[in-house]
Amino acid sequence: MFTQRQTLAGTDPSPADQPTHPVDESRPLGRILLFGIQHVLVMAATPISAIFLMSATLRLDPALTVKLLSAAFVLSGIGSLVQSLGPWKFGPRLPFVMLPGGAPLILFIAIAEQHGLRTATGAVILTAAFYFVVLPVFSRLLAFFPSLVIGTMIVIVGVNLVKVGAVLVTGRPGQPGFADPSNLALGMATIGFTVVFYLLFTGVLRQLAVMLGLLAGTALAAVLGTIDAVGVTEGGLLNVPQPMPFGSPEFNLLAAVPLMLYSLASMAEATGQTVINAQAVGKTIDQRTDVPKTIRGDALTSFFGGFFGLPLMVTSGENIGIVRVTGVRSRFVTAAAGVVLIVIGFLAPVARAISVIPSAVIGGTAMVVFAVITVLGVQMLGRSDLDKHTNTFISAVALALGLLPILIPGVYAGFPPNLRILLESGVAVGAFTAAVLNILFHHVRPGIAARLTAGTRTESIR
Repeated sequence: MFTQRQTLAGTDPSPADQPTHPVDESRPLGRILLFGIQHVLVMAATPISAIFLMSATLRLDPALTVKLLSAAFVLSGIGSLVQSLGPWKFGPRLPFVMLPGGAPLILFIAIAEQHGLRTATGAVILTAAFYFVVLPVFSRLLAFFPSLVIGTMIVIVGVNLVKVGAVLVTGRPGQPGFADPSNLALGMATIGFTVVFYLLFTGVLRQLAVMLGLLAGTALAAVLGTIDAVGVTEGGLLNVPQPMPFGSPEFNLLAAVPLMLYSLASMAEATGQTVINAQAVGKTIDQRTDVPKTIRGDALTSFFGGFFGLPLMVTSGENIGIVRVTGVRSRFVTAAAGVVLIVIGFLAPVARAISVIPSAVIGGTAMVVFAVITVLGVQMLGRSDLDKHTNTFISAVALALGLLPILIPGVYAGFPPNLRILLESGVAVGAFTAAVLNILFHHVRPGIAARLTAGTRTESIR
């Protein structure tokens, strides 16, 4: 009997013998670097376009633009390392990449135009601090963000991102070159290359199908003569981010209010991205502890980014699509992408070379990757008891209001500027609507019904 127990005890796996979760697997350095570069190539257009848009709108000096681009890459890399490696209470240890752009960029530009660049950078720093102040309260509200709410929000995020990718291919309506047939053909060809590689290859090459499709699209663009590589070899070898490029930040609490209000929507979006990222890699997380880690990572990176003249830095939902398409779940891949982004930030020729990839090629790749996020949201909704009419109704109303500003741009043009900024964020509107309706139908209404039933029973007893 003793021998049997001893044998059984000997077969019990110790914690050290437990299999490593795929998200924590360390692969050969060469593969990790390749997969990391794939993430960077797909998303490098975001910091480049964000800084170029900021520079063009605010009429910044070209030399200053180069410094800001360097800072954007370096801070994106540092933020990606924080989120992927998760030091202390910062970062959920999931494969995340951080980038500037989107609504925070628009808000930064609006504040800069109204109050000046120094006030805009001060607003970013104040908002980063605001994250830490509000986070304990927000953490208590996570119970009101079930899969029904998060799934609805992720669908809206995915649709919005597909539109962003499509605009890179088609251009904006009403502008010169909109829906140019050559750009459409280039974008569709890039998607076609990606499909072919994913169909024909297996193993590592199949996991690199997104990057190979992007490179094939770029090669086709070079053959067609649509790449302008004149400025690639011009300029110096090194870029160094410049602290406080606009001068010392000025702190104006009133000017920062729109950005602070947006940060609440950003926290909700970070919640959805953390949950869907964990599901994409098959890792069980505790929302009450892991979501705040993601938000702290956003806040910390944004805080330091503000001192380098950057808008708010946020976790990127785009790379979740890459994780799902490739099947590579290791967080060390996005950590490698963070290192690559930092290197690009210091090496000027590399940044210039990436910047010449045609937007139609990047857009074609992005559309595929972003559409995967929409599918992930649909999958989450499928696990949300949509057979219940109440859940269907909640999701339908939230999707209707959340998709409205995405499908019909300018629908809120007649509203006051600060209110318009919030209403035009379809993700924020959809998340808020879904959360409020979920509380009303699943928390408030049952409570009222229970009280009325109890009151009726009391009356009948009397």
